[in-house]
Amino acid sequence: MENYSRVRTVERPSVCPFPDLPPDTPHVRVKDGSKIRNLLPFALSRMGAGAGPAAEGAEPTLRQVVVMASGKGVAKAVTVAELLKRRLKGLHQLTRLLYVTVDDVWEPRSPDAGLESLTVSRSLPAVWILLSAEPLDPDQPGYQGPGGGAKGGGRSQRKKRAEPEEGRGGRGRGRHPKGLRAGPRHHMTSERGAL
Repeated sequence: MENYSRVRTVERPSVCPFPDLPPDTPHVRVKDGSKIRNLLPFALSRMGAGAGPAAEGAEPTLRQVVVMASGKGVAKAVTVAELLKRRLKGLHQLTRLLYVTVDDVWEPRSPDAGLESLTVSRSLPAVWILLSAEPLDPDQPGYQGPGGGAKGGGRSQRKKRAEPEEGRGGRGRGRHPKGLRAGPRHHMTSERGAL
């Protein structure tokens, strides 16, 4: 391939794995270079909530949104979906995993070499995440109810940090074991030499 350079990459269109969606359902397309700070306000505005702190716990006006990605953008799409679920409480989630086909077009670097252009097809993993304020069928594979977990169970509360001990204030590194102080390292030796 040293005689070729990639000219373009074309992703073949894929069919939405949620057939019963209304046609006006917004789709958030996440790509590898997308910024979460740009995607999140966009998705929140489509769900009818502002991006500010007043959006937390707000009732969405649109009932559903689809977050989709392929290739290296899959992890970022999952992050966007989880942040949306945290901001807008009570969302139901339905996840579909599939593969999409991508065509890479390669052209010869020197046209006088007598080489033809190449098209290489490859499959990339893709994810489609439907977030809905309306209840979805919990028997469908990939369903997560509000509150997390595949069966809709809630999460346990995070443990509170322990209060600092009296007199220590909870700052700094404190004392080392056996009264050793921070400073030059002490090298341990044995009868045979250094350990």
